Amino acid sequence: MTSKFLRLSLAAAALITISALAQTTPDAPSSAAATKPADTPAAAPAGTTVATGGGTKVGTININDAIIGSNEGRRDMEALSKKFEPKQTELKAQNDELESLKKQLSTQGDKLNEDAAATLKRQIETKQKSFDRTYQDFQEEAGNQQQEIAGRVLQKMAPLIVKYAQENGFGVIVDTSKVWPQSPVLWWAEKVDITKPIVDAYNVQSGVPAPPPAGTAKPATTKPAPGAGAAKPPAQKPAEPPK
Repeated sequence: MTSKFLRLSLAAAALITISALAQTTPDAPSSAAATKPADTPAAAPAGTTVATGGGTKVGTININDAIIGSNEGRRDMEALSKKFEPKQTELKAQNDELESLKKQLSTQGDKLNEDAAATLKRQIETKQKSFDRTYQDFQEEAGNQQQEIAGRVLQKMAPLIVKYAQENGFGVIVDTSKVWPQSPVLWWAEKVDITKPIVDAYNVQSGVPAPPPAGTAKPATTKPAPGAGAAKPPAQKPAEPPK
């Protein structure tokens, strides 16, 4: 469930943070050489202008992907996801119990007497309300903490976006985190997307190493008993890419 929250909508925050920096940062010299950013897969169009420089080119950046794709953002989001694992387990157990009661009512409802059916319905209603409240609280808490992480990373990333735009002749950088038709932008060339070079620059600046792939197991440090055959390691689930 936590993965649903990882796609944060930060266009407004990006607009305020980066535009303010762009207005106070001197334009880069017009002779600055244009650096071709590495190609990245096309993102969902949005259209929010998040930075302005002294050039004439229009560039794009997916703020969500930049934050979550950075080593620091990914590390902190994964730590947050791990923190919420017990709550997710609790919610799953509540949901499983609720679904079991609903199935019981669906399959046996016509066989129950009036009092038993009414009791089962009240039980389902009570548990449904409890689950809905718990899940809503979980959504709020997880969402708030993810926004805090994203805002902290964005505050440090914003100057890099402005600097990169000014040094590479971009006059406008558009956030592509949202999906059309929420944005007027229909299409753009991958070569104008600066998400990857910004992530790379931020990783260097932050000094945070890349988190290990999910599911990576540490090698055993104990020696097998004499005469024991080598134990076959359990099959591991392939690591999932950051969301």
